[in-house]
Amino acid sequence: MCGIIGYTGNRSVAGVLVDGLRRLEYRGYDSAGLAVVSGGELHEAKAVGKVRKLEEVVAALPGLGSLCGCGIGHTRWATHGVPSTVNAHPHFSNDRKIAVVHNGIIENHQELRRHLTSKGCVFRSQTDSEVIAHLIAEAYDGDLLAATAAVLDQLQGTYGIAVVSDRHPGLIVAVRKGSPIVVGIGEGENFVASDIAALLAHTRQVIYLNDGDIAAITPEKIELRDIRNVPIEREIAKIDWETGAAEKGNYPHFMLKEIFEQPETVENAIRGRLDHEMASAILSGIGLSPRELLQIGHIVIAGCGSSMHAGLVGEYYFEDLAGISTSVEQAAEFRYRNPIIEPNTLVIPISQSGETADTIAAVREAAAKGAIVTALCNVVGSTIAREAGRGIYLHAGPEISVASTKAFLSQVVVLLLFALLLGRNRRLSRSRGAELVAEIEQIPDLIREVLEQALEIKKIASRYAHVDDFFFIGRGCLYPTALEGALKLKEISYIHAEGYHAAELKHGPISLLDEKHPVMALANDIPGRDKILGNIQECRARKAPVVAIATRGDRAIRDLTQDVIEIPPCSRFVAPLPTAVALQLFAYYIAAERGCEIDQPRNLAKSVTVE
Repeated sequence: MCGIIGYTGNRSVAGVLVDGLRRLEYRGYDSAGLAVVSGGELHEAKAVGKVRKLEEVVAALPGLGSLCGCGIGHTRWATHGVPSTVNAHPHFSNDRKIAVVHNGIIENHQELRRHLTSKGCVFRSQTDSEVIAHLIAEAYDGDLLAATAAVLDQLQGTYGIAVVSDRHPGLIVAVRKGSPIVVGIGEGENFVASDIAALLAHTRQVIYLNDGDIAAITPEKIELRDIRNVPIEREIAKIDWETGAAEKGNYPHFMLKEIFEQPETVENAIRGRLDHEMASAILSGIGLSPRELLQIGHIVIAGCGSSMHAGLVGEYYFEDLAGISTSVEQAAEFRYRNPIIEPNTLVIPISQSGETADTIAAVREAAAKGAIVTALCNVVGSTIAREAGRGIYLHAGPEISVASTKAFLSQVVVLLLFALLLGRNRRLSRSRGAELVAEIEQIPDLIREVLEQALEIKKIASRYAHVDDFFFIGRGCLYPTALEGALKLKEISYIHAEGYHAAELKHGPISLLDEKHPVMALANDIPGRDKILGNIQECRARKAPVVAIATRGDRAIRDLTQDVIEIPPCSRFVAPLPTAVALQLFAYYIAAERGCEIDQPRNLAKSVTVE
């Protein structure tokens, strides 16, 4: 859940590393550090807190900012050991000849620490990562790549590792097992990172390492080997994201920028995927014939956080439009609860990054049980995309804010397209398919209409910025939308927020309602609205303030509450999308009013690459 950047070339190494860490800061921001090899010496800088603190340290160290050569940097999200300069990466061997940065968790680090301590090794940090530097030093015999390869079979767990040594100027050794590593190809310079966001300003050509791959990276060349030190080849991929997509531009936060990018994001997700002639969807990445699609008897969706909420919306889509029984699994539980995978089961793992550790494990478990696996992810070349072998890319572009917005919307849109395809493959009529195609085409404009109300939503949000608790309620496919709205609010504002199916209020939660516990009611004019109106009255009877999401022109809602956010008219299948955008804005403006760190909320990281 941390960020790695490495550079070898003739530019200021510290400058490239700090810039890369700034772009990776959404992956971890407890501390940051770097190591630079130049002139036969190994230099370091570390700081607790955001990358700007590291930048200040680098600026205060005479000459460090001008050094050329090679180096590695790291921004940390703590798993083992409190945030401190001692626990910040890079970690060094006792002779300070070798420096290592590491993402992941070394599960047997205590055993390895005891082994190394018995041989006289002195540990300086509380981290699991430090053992790697000492093991490499112990194995070193003049060849840094061979020494790194030699220790890998001792490490249990997951790792993305980058290593430098003052004995090997210009060389970075990188290794991957379960934690992403990508190598960037430049001209007279090369890069390594845990995320392509760090490379966008420098190169568009990258190599994604597979588990067990080892890369020896110098300014002139990139050599790839397997764990047995045998040369291997990997395909060079081209990044199609725009450089500016990873910049804030004129927006105060990435989250607000990404909320306002969503009309274009949805257009990208549906572009070329609607078949007007057949009133269906075109999803070539699925790689299944109509006959094979017809044989799918059950669907299992696996995801975490916002991706799981998108999957819950998809459950309604697949069952209502395609008539296929569907279940949604928390990806972390998927392999541990021994799920029943019958013949012709389709498993859909959903992950923005394609690197979520729990979802990767679900992919492998599903494949081992003989399921058909079709992934939904945003990053081309990611682990889930490669291991699934078939899938649908979201085309959402880079999402920098920790709280997912545009990726969530893209996931829901793609699931709707998938359900349309499966429905037309079965009993969904051509006329109903054509109606749905037209509705999907209107989604970007529906979102634009919501965004035009941003200032009105901001006014409503300001009235609730002081609260400590918030309930979100919805029915049908707006129930998971309520869950997502509550998640957004709690993530970035630190307000305790819970999402419930509206019918669950009377089964316990209503006991908490009073004038200090406001309720967000999703009361769009779709099936179930009348029941929601009754739920609103129940909340008001307990003196709970109510904010309602309602279809434009709904006067009955105005009679129940004055705090109404209006959504343009749309069908029940499309309603979760503009509703989610309104909830994103509501959460954003509350967090801004409270002065919260919106893009990098405390204790959270963007990509959860450890279990």
